[in-house]
Amino acid sequence: MEVFLARQPIMNRRQQVFAYELLFRAGLDNVYNCTDGNRATATVINNSLFTIGLDEVTGGKLAFINFPRQLLVDEIPTLLPPDQVAIEILEDVQPDEEVVAACTKFKQAGYILALDDFVLRADYKPLIELADIIKVDFLATPPAERAELIKRLDNNRIKFLAEKVETYADFRQGMQLGYSYFQGYYFCRPTLISGRQLPGSYLTFFQALQEISQPEPNFNRLEGIIKRDLAFSYSILKLVNSAAFGLRNQVKSIKHAVVLLGLREMRKLISLCLMRGVAKDKPEELLTCSIVRGRFGELIAECFGLVEWKSDLFFTGLFSMIDALLEKPMDEILNELPLSERVRDALKGKAGDLRNILNLIICYEQGNWAEIKYHLALLSNLGIRENELPHLYRNSLVWANNLLG
Repeated sequence: MEVFLARQPIMNRRQQVFAYELLFRAGLDNVYNCTDGNRATATVINNSLFTIGLDEVTGGKLAFINFPRQLLVDEIPTLLPPDQVAIEILEDVQPDEEVVAACTKFKQAGYILALDDFVLRADYKPLIELADIIKVDFLATPPAERAELIKRLDNNRIKFLAEKVETYADFRQGMQLGYSYFQGYYFCRPTLISGRQLPGSYLTFFQALQEISQPEPNFNRLEGIIKRDLAFSYSILKLVNSAAFGLRNQVKSIKHAVVLLGLREMRKLISLCLMRGVAKDKPEELLTCSIVRGRFGELIAECFGLVEWKSDLFFTGLFSMIDALLEKPMDEILNELPLSERVRDALKGKAGDLRNILNLIICYEQGNWAEIKYHLALLSNLGIRENELPHLYRNSLVWANNLLG
């Protein structure tokens, strides 16, 4: 399913792009048509960060995102990188204790705070003291008030942004008054950006993979992430109790699975759930082939004394077809997955032993015997022998069938 958002550039005084404001869009109409501010912001975050990719949306520039009160007090902005996102506090947010406390945390964490559609009010003082940028609506604010705001609030720390700049005259006046940034139709209308939405559980899978890939994972947090998604929890328990894992006793809880399997196997299990999720509406053979490749690589590592490569070979094989499953370029997908640099390079096609083993696996899968000889020659320093490969491949097929059966 296609997802949408729009971006509008924010210019500096030299008319160069300083940042982009990201805006909710539901379709090709390129208009805002949402009555729920919380949902609109959540959709913008999901689409820009997890579906399209923030770097692709902003080209590395700062992203201004609107936040209503509830998302501020729930500290949702902390899900986003502080060096890439500016928190735009909407004009109808009342600066009560909860809001000010949340914004103080954001400020301490390094976020840029911007006050949207600013109108000077006495009760806004706590937020003014925290703000880095004040946005002034040039359509709604008379010329005299545009100047007065700068005179009353200028403290050499706050920068002023003129928004809804429609004409050259507005831009020129803003420059003369000392405004630092400018946004509006005079420069550019919002540009529509679209991307392909990933399956619903993808975000949960991604969060779980991120957590278990930390140097010191928090197992309670990992369990909480998995249990939030009933389908994910079910998939984990179903897979861990399959014949592929060969456990003697039935695993009945997520915590039991985490403790019993350990980090490496749990990371493998979460990755398998991710692949099952993204392959939901795709030909079954794509998923089967991905799993066989991952297991084949793992068995090659075990058989030929490459134990330290075991995980990398599993993930290289497992994710080798994820671009076909998601219908997205491999580079975009790799930006979202917490994989080692070696695995990323192999999946991008960069020459090296890991990529050579993946090529060997693919040739074996295709029955391309001439190419198999070639790749075995490239891997001669690793001691991989052709006569061992048939039973390793058969075992990989059995393992995949047990897992999926």
